[in-house]
Amino acid sequence: MNRVSILTTDTQAARFDRFSNGETDFVFGLLTPDGPEKLVEGQAWAFVDWVMKDLSGLEMCRRLRADPRLAQAHITMVLEADDADDRRRALKAGADDYAIGPLDRQAMLDRVLALHANAVRPLARQMVEAGDLQINVAGEQARWKGALIPLRPNEFRVLRYMAENANRILTRAELVHALGKAGDPDYLRTVDVWIKRLRFGLREAGAGHLLRTVHGKGYVLDL
Repeated sequence: MNRVSILTTDTQAARFDRFSNGETDFVFGLLTPDGPEKLVEGQAWAFVDWVMKDLSGLEMCRRLRADPRLAQAHITMVLEADDADDRRRALKAGADDYAIGPLDRQAMLDRVLALHANAVRPLARQMVEAGDLQINVAGEQARWKGALIPLRPNEFRVLRYMAENANRILTRAELVHALGKAGDPDYLRTVDVWIKRLRFGLREAGAGHLLRTVHGKGYVLDL
């Protein structure tokens, strides 16, 4: 199953139910001033509100274009009114197009589906590199100083998310949410299994020192 990530600065819209169309899942997620809360998988589409609580939509757009995870995302600026000057400023800041809000679930899906079939943009970030750690997103393979890190799919996704959020404590709940597993309390315990297997894989490749446990808080990938 392919995945398309639909990211939005609207907290209510970020909770919209996923939509399946053929072999593709369209999954909604929240876009914060610091970036996406969840792992960005497949093509990324961002809906940015013109007015936000902590910063302007224009600044958010500029940040997305500078973020390696979302530099290739299709960005729609959601305007409050059809103002010609606002449209020009949105496009100048890096937006691909604009819409007049608010947008409901169907309106967002309609826009994404209309462009998705003919999209020529590459998939979201193909390589994640941090020092001697290389993560091939498309091939689901990670290496440390050239040595293959043996990982199962979930552990690979955990490593990728931690690498994209390196040097920051990530709680078990954050990891569950990032991988789209929220809602099932058993997954909190499953995180411990993921971390155990990830730690083993890193040790096998000579990178066991990268993963650190912060007692009572969570885990850190030191890069």
